[in-house]
Amino acid sequence: MLGCSPSVRNLDSRGKNIICFGDSITYGVDAQEGEDYPSVLSGMLKRKVINAGLSGDTTEGALARIDKDVLRKDPYLVIIEFGGDDFLDKVPLIPNNANRIIWVKDTLNNLERIVACIQKKGAIAAVCDTSVDCFMRGYRKYFENIARKKKAIFVPGILADIFNNPGLKYDYIHPNKKGYRIIAKKIYQAIKPYVY
Repeated sequence: MLGCSPSVRNLDSRGKNIICFGDSITYGVDAQEGEDYPSVLSGMLKRKVINAGLSGDTTEGALARIDKDVLRKDPYLVIIEFGGDDFLDKVPLIPNNANRIIWVKDTLNNLERIVACIQKKGAIAAVCDTSVDCFMRGYRKYFENIARKKKAIFVPGILADIFNNPGLKYDYIHPNKKGYRIIAKKIYQAIKPYVY
């Protein structure tokens, strides 16, 4: 584990599997077999990576399925990618900024609980930042704060080079084959020092 940050919790993880736990970005909307980012990441790491993505999932939904889809699968390292569907589902229902602050707190509390469940199992957690200037603007600091507080790996800006580039997207929010490869590369660079 030479070169790893001592601040990352569970560097002595005894789990076996790398699991990508997230929403449609992880699931791989419009991706053909082998094109979703967990599959591309698997090729980069030269080891199996489990895709536990669910299209449309929120942080609340993630907590409801974390035991079955993650904790029971002997996790070594879990890559967490959530928040976008919370944002999309709630924004039309928010009448003012005060209520938005309450909603953001709920989402972040859920995300922190997800990290805590994974770490309690003995696995390393990695938190992905899905914010960009025109989508979830300002959320990066929240994701980063959770990662720092919980001693998890932080993966910044996984959509940063994709969101405003139509050539890297399938629709207004989801990446295409090239976009998923960019996400996989960013995550690979962040977790590589922690993968044996």
